[in-house]
Amino acid sequence: MLDPNQLRKDLATVIDRLALRGMVFDAERFNRLEARRKTVQVETENLQARRNAVSKLIGQLKSKGADASQELAESQAIPARLKELEAELAAVQAELNEWLMTLPNLPHASVPAGASADDNVEVRRWLPAAAAADGNPQPLPFEPKDHVSLGEPLGLDFDAARKLSGARFMMLRGPIARLHRALAQFMLDLQTTEHGYLECYTPYIVNSSTLFGTGQLPKFKDDMFWVTKGGADDEPNLDEHGNAVASEDLYLISTAEIPLTASVRDSIVPLSALPMKLTAHTPCFRSEAGSGGRDTRGMIRQHQFDKVEMVQIVHPDTSYDVLEQMVGHAEAVLQKLRVPYRVVLLCGGDMGFGSAKTYDLEVWLPAQNTWREISSVSNCEAFQARRMQARYRPEKGKPEYLHTLNGSGLAVGRALVAVLENYQQEDGSIVVPEVLRPYMGGLTVLSS
Repeated sequence: MLDPNQLRKDLATVIDRLALRGMVFDAERFNRLEARRKTVQVETENLQARRNAVSKLIGQLKSKGADASQELAESQAIPARLKELEAELAAVQAELNEWLMTLPNLPHASVPAGASADDNVEVRRWLPAAAAADGNPQPLPFEPKDHVSLGEPLGLDFDAARKLSGARFMMLRGPIARLHRALAQFMLDLQTTEHGYLECYTPYIVNSSTLFGTGQLPKFKDDMFWVTKGGADDEPNLDEHGNAVASEDLYLISTAEIPLTASVRDSIVPLSALPMKLTAHTPCFRSEAGSGGRDTRGMIRQHQFDKVEMVQIVHPDTSYDVLEQMVGHAEAVLQKLRVPYRVVLLCGGDMGFGSAKTYDLEVWLPAQNTWREISSVSNCEAFQARRMQARYRPEKGKPEYLHTLNGSGLAVGRALVAVLENYQQEDGSIVVPEVLRPYMGGLTVLSS
């Protein structure tokens, strides 16, 4: 959520920064709400001061034996009006907060202007061998097959998944299932043993409060899978202590970022606990409501996929250094796999809702002869923390909002696609990347 104080003190900057996203901020609406808030607050403060003055006057009149009936009548009327003002102020604040919940984060000053992915800026690329004349990886010495043609003989089965669940699901069997598992284990081991992340196991189902806190709701409700709880209609909703609690809508997670980041919701984290570095391997579920017609062939865009997620929860002074560090943690996966990739800085119009600055990692896919996203690493600054009321306690002063960062380390399915296409041989077999062989029982080649 945007900082209301920044809106009040520096509205022009907010307007300019949101314009980087191609968004026109409704300044008239904000000023109207702000004027109402100020009017109510001023009347409230004046009435509270008057209540105190009248109370003092009543005491003085009574001590002199004078008639205080008029002052008593005024004093008795004040609480009712204060209650009305309190309700009016709550309504204004609720309208403002509901609106702010729909507004995206402000882009950092270093984010380039632009409307779409065409305006993103390449920062660097990494190739395991010499580049071709056009700067891209050298083409394979034979006509490359795509990952579907390569994967199906190894156990990739879309037909079986379609019978079970519908389109955009997959089933893996045998060698390719093992390779998929090997990738996930390798990524987790790398992030925990070399980069210092704490491995976590998280719920795959979360409530709506969690999603409001991390920014998926209300904007992306149609992109989530909702969960209907079974049981009798009159069955009470109980917490872990057996106490009845209010029922909330439940959703399947679209990324492990959600439970990892929300683990500090409604918390004040000790300064000594920062930075918090968390990772988890989870399935991710996305309805892809806004992606009709895109990437319908293969594993690129699925309703269910696996991902190893990295989250850091840090002191605000360090978050941009941490962002660069996390990009390096994602790059390390691809470098150890020896898969060509490039790092791209996203423009304002292509960034995610909660991000202040985002880098994408894109892998090279020979069959498509192009780069495809495999990781996105973002600094959300205090945007999520403000929504979650997640703070830290500095050495002096009041608690302040944390900064949160997240990134894929990596998307397992897309890493599998990259390995299949970049390690394919002319006969359709797949050389197992050296770093994965310990996870594959020493296998060096997969063939049907």
